Amino acid sequence: MKKTLKKSFFIFLLILTSFSAGFSMNDFLRFWDYKNNINGLVNIDNEEINKDNGIGYFWNIIDQKNDKIENKADFSIFWEAWSVIENKYNLEPLDYQKMVYGAVSGMVDSLNDPYTVFFVPEDRAVFEQDMKGSFSGIGAEIGFRNKFLTVIAPLKDSPAEKAGILPGDKILKVDGTEIMGLSLDEAVSIVRGEKGSEVKLIINREGSDDLKEIYVIRDIIKINTVEWETLENNIAYIRISQFMDETTSEFDSKINSILVSDPSGIIIDLRNNPGGYVSTLEDIASKFLDKGEVIFIEDFGEKKEIYKAKGNRKFENIPIVILINEGSASASEIFAGALRDNDGVKLVGKTTFGKGLVQEMQNLRDGSAIKVTIARWLTPNGIDINKNGINPDFEVELSLDDWENNRDPQLEKAIEILSSK
Repeated sequence: MKKTLKKSFFIFLLILTSFSAGFSMNDFLRFWDYKNNINGLVNIDNEEINKDNGIGYFWNIIDQKNDKIENKADFSIFWEAWSVIENKYNLEPLDYQKMVYGAVSGMVDSLNDPYTVFFVPEDRAVFEQDMKGSFSGIGAEIGFRNKFLTVIAPLKDSPAEKAGILPGDKILKVDGTEIMGLSLDEAVSIVRGEKGSEVKLIINREGSDDLKEIYVIRDIIKINTVEWETLENNIAYIRISQFMDETTSEFDSKINSILVSDPSGIIIDLRNNPGGYVSTLEDIASKFLDKGEVIFIEDFGEKKEIYKAKGNRKFENIPIVILINEGSASASEIFAGALRDNDGVKLVGKTTFGKGLVQEMQNLRDGSAIKVTIARWLTPNGIDINKNGINPDFEVELSLDDWENNRDPQLEKAIEILSSK
């Protein structure tokens, strides 16, 4: 039983890794179908396997992988613990699939990287729905910072923004539940809820000794990621709230009307923009850069990959200022860095969040997935923004009093800079 269990688990591990020695994914799936028992832990007749052309060496690959792992760690402890649970635990029937998911979650959590996450199938579906731009919740991008669940950015016109939640707020409790010690997925699931339901957040805000009690009514969050209007002195103000699936098409639909307005300057507002897809970042940045100019560099440690503008520049010879703040993260930081490093675009506001890590979604065969950190993002000049952020050229505070009284000194500074050109 132990040997069979061991082999079965390494089949699972092989799903997570690339295949070598000429053993393709098609070979693996063919073998898995041959086995004809996806959920069961069954004995395999090696002679039967050998009859299937080329599949007979499958166990050799497993044994080699087993040796490599056991040379780095005592993997037998896993099987020993599994055996103890299987043979001794009797409070309720064992859910073997849940046990495997728990093992994978523990493996991912051991990396101590809040951005590398394992999704069971249900959570993967929620994540993918979020990235399409519609979900039910409070409308705030959150993440762990120094072990505290921190608001990266409330979304524009969201229940969170209307309730007064600000970037940098630390969420300590949600409806009485302590957040410390929970995973990001667990925290998000608690914050979310049905439309119309109320959630009580206990907030610690920088600069305040008192904890704040904030009530938010959840709603359907539909994100319109690109908005624009004309300000004084014929300055075009473009707000990009996230770099999502629909952002490129939203932006493209507005380009002509922006150009027809013949703006004297452009303000790109990336405040509270938590980031998004690399492909969208490339598309939007290419509208502001010449073909071949570097947008960003992915640093994989042993190698670097350079991403360059595609040559779709639309706003040539128009002065640009970018607004950033503590809620500008990930792709929005790279966007700001790309325009500053290439064209000397000035940045106004506060130092950005400092999330310079690249994640890639790896879908697993049963519908689960791992969002795994694969690289660091560097600006065109090679600056590592992770944990450091990007400093503005003009540091301008937007105080709580400003926010409550509908004043925007950061925007005013950007208008001043462009009006003087």
